Amino acid sequence: MHGLAMQPYSARFAKEKLTPQQGDIVIGKESYRADLEEGVLFERGREGVKKYTIEHVLGGKNVYYFLTLFDRGRLQTIPVAYDIEKKQWFDTSASGIRHFPGGERGEAVDWRSSSYTFNTACYNCHVSQLSTNYDPKTDTYQTTWAEPGINCETCHGPATEHNKIAKATAKGQPLPELRIISTKTMTTVQRNDLCVSCHAKANRIATEYQPTDRFFDFFDLVALEDPDYYPDGRDLGENYTLTSWSMSPCVKSGTLDCMHCHTSSGRYRFAQEKFNNACLPCHEDKVRNPAAHTHHAETSEGSKCIACHMPKTVFARMQRSDHSMLPPVPSATLAFKSPNACTLCHTDKEASWADVLVKQWRSRNYQAPFLKRAFLVDMARKRDWTKLSEMLAYIIDPKREEVFATALIRLIPPGQDQEVHRALLTAAKDPSPLVRGAAVEALGRLPSVESLQALVEATGDEYRLVRVRAAAGIASFPKMTVPAAYQAQVNKANDEYLAAITARPDQWTSHHNLGNHLLAQGKAGEAIPSYQTALRFDPQAIPAKVNMAIAHAQRGEVDAAEKTLLQALQLAPDNAAAHFNLGLLRADQSDPQAAEEHLKKAFVADPQMDQAAYNLCIITAKDRIDEAVTWCRKAVDLRPQDAKYAYTLAFYLKEKGDKVEAAKILSTILEKYPRHKDAERLLKELSR
Repeated sequence: MHGLAMQPYSARFAKEKLTPQQGDIVIGKESYRADLEEGVLFERGREGVKKYTIEHVLGGKNVYYFLTLFDRGRLQTIPVAYDIEKKQWFDTSASGIRHFPGGERGEAVDWRSSSYTFNTACYNCHVSQLSTNYDPKTDTYQTTWAEPGINCETCHGPATEHNKIAKATAKGQPLPELRIISTKTMTTVQRNDLCVSCHAKANRIATEYQPTDRFFDFFDLVALEDPDYYPDGRDLGENYTLTSWSMSPCVKSGTLDCMHCHTSSGRYRFAQEKFNNACLPCHEDKVRNPAAHTHHAETSEGSKCIACHMPKTVFARMQRSDHSMLPPVPSATLAFKSPNACTLCHTDKEASWADVLVKQWRSRNYQAPFLKRAFLVDMARKRDWTKLSEMLAYIIDPKREEVFATALIRLIPPGQDQEVHRALLTAAKDPSPLVRGAAVEALGRLPSVESLQALVEATGDEYRLVRVRAAAGIASFPKMTVPAAYQAQVNKANDEYLAAITARPDQWTSHHNLGNHLLAQGKAGEAIPSYQTALRFDPQAIPAKVNMAIAHAQRGEVDAAEKTLLQALQLAPDNAAAHFNLGLLRADQSDPQAAEEHLKKAFVADPQMDQAAYNLCIITAKDRIDEAVTWCRKAVDLRPQDAKYAYTLAFYLKEKGDKVEAAKILSTILEKYPRHKDAERLLKELSR
C-alpha cells in the first residue's frame, strides 16, 4: 500500500477499482457527481455546471480520494470520495466531522479550503522526494515529486550508488556493498522514528527529514490536549499512530519497533493462522494458552491479542487500530464515552457489563491508574483546577506517562503559582524531549529569572524540538538579558526557531506564529503584516484577527483594532477571545457599559475564562460592589493559584464590609506568598 499511496487516475483504474456513482451528492447549494468514463467531477449549482478533471488518486486501503488541479498549481481534494469496502461514494468533508462526547459536533470544512490542498496539507507522505516549490510572491506552486506513492528511497535513502553497484554485479551474486540505508542495521528507535515521520499527528519544526534522523529534531507531537483524543488517550478524530503508540508498555520496554509486526513497505508479517505470534517471545505463556488470559474460546476472535489490545475504530470511513496496546478499560467508557474493546465486539452489551466482568477476571484493579490520569486530563481540559496539585505531582512523577504529562503541561495555564513554576522547572529536565519541549514552552509564558535560566540552558538541548521551544520562550522576555557566555548558543537556537516557524510559507499558521514572535518582542508594527499574510491564506483564521487587533492596540491604532475585532465577531459571533479583547478596548475608551457587555459575552462563550471574570469584577466594583465580589469569586474559583485574584477579592470584600472573610483570604495568601506586600499592607490595615 505504500507504493500506491498516490497514483495517476486513469480509465483503467476506474474500471478495475471503482463502481459508478449512483446519484448526485448534495453539499450545501451544489451537487456533485464523478463521471468515471470522462474522468471528471461535475458540479451543479448557482453558477451553472462546472467540470473538474480528476488527476490523481490518494489512498486505497479503506478509501480512495481524488485530486483535481486548481489555479496557481494547487492540487485540491475533490468533495466526493469512494468507500472501498462498501463500494459507495460519499461526501469527503462531512465524513471528517468530529462528534465530540456530550453531543457537541464540529463543522464540515469547505472542500476548496487549504485544509484539502494536497501541496500543503498532505505534505510529503503520499509521494516520494516532493518539492513544494511554493512562491510566496505570486502565491503559486510548482510542486514536483520523483514518484507517486512511497518509493524505496523514502525509507532507504538515496540509491544512485546502490544502483550502480547492482548493475555492475553479476546476476544472482550478492552485492559487495549495499550503499543504501538498511532497516536491519537501524536501532529500534531509528526504525520507529522512520515510520512515524508519516504516521504521527505532529507539527513540523524542520524540513527534509531523512532515514535515521530523529523524530523530535523535525517534529513536535500532538498529545491529549487535542480534542481529537478522548481523555484516556483513545482515538476520537483524525489521528495517526505515534501518540497512542507512545503509551504502549511494549514500546516503552525499548524492544518493540514497527518492523516487528510490519515490513518496511507496510505489509503485516504474520499469517492469519499465526496472528498471535506477533506477541512472541515476550508473552509466550499467553500466546500458548490464550483462553486462560482472555476468558474466550481459544479459536474465537476474542482470543486474538489485537482484538482486546489493538481494537479497531472508524473515522472518516477509515479503520484504524489502537496502537497503545493497553487493556480494555470499560470504566473509562462509562466516564468519557471512549471506546473499549469489549463493547466494540459485543455491541449488544453496555460498558457497565464489561466493567463487572473485567473486575471479576482480574484480582487487581488494573483500570484504576488509567482512569486516574484520564480524569486529570479531563479536568484540565475543562479548566477545573481543584486537583491542580495532583496534576503537578503527576507531571514530575518519574513514572509519569509522557503523553499525559505533556498534555497536562500544555493545558495548565502558567501563572504566578509557585507550585506550577516549580513543576515546570522540574519538567524542563525530564528524560523525554516531548515533555521538556512542552515545559520550556510553558516557562516562556512565565517571566522570571528562574524561567530565563532554564530556557537559556534548554537552548543547548540535544533535541531541536526543545531548543526551538526554548528560543521562542526567550524571545518573549525582550527586557531580560541573556548571559554573554550563552549568547552564541541562544543565537543558534533562535535561528532554528525562526526557520521552524517559517518552514512552511504556504500555511497561515507559519505567518501567524511569526506575528506572535514579533508581537512578543514588542515589534507590533512588524507583526501586523505577518497577521495580514496569515489572513490572506485563511480569511477565517480568528486567532490571527484577534492577535492583529492586539498589535494595533499596542500601537495606539484603536480604530484598526476595533475594526479587526468586529470583523472577527462577524465570522464567529461567539468567539470568546474576540469579545474579551473588544471588552478591554471599550474599557480603554471609557465605555464601561459596552466593555461589560462584551466581557460577559466572552464569559458566556467560555465559562472558564478567568480573565473575563476578573475584569468584570473591576468594572462592576465602581457602582455594584456585591456583583463585583461575585465576579471576583468566579475568577478565584477558576484560578485559585493566582494571588492577584485572591487579593482583589479580599480588597472588595473589605470595601463591602466583610472584613473577617477578607482577613482570612489575606492570611492564606501570605502563608503561600510571604513576600506579597499588598496583602501584608491590607491585612495590617484590617487589623488596625
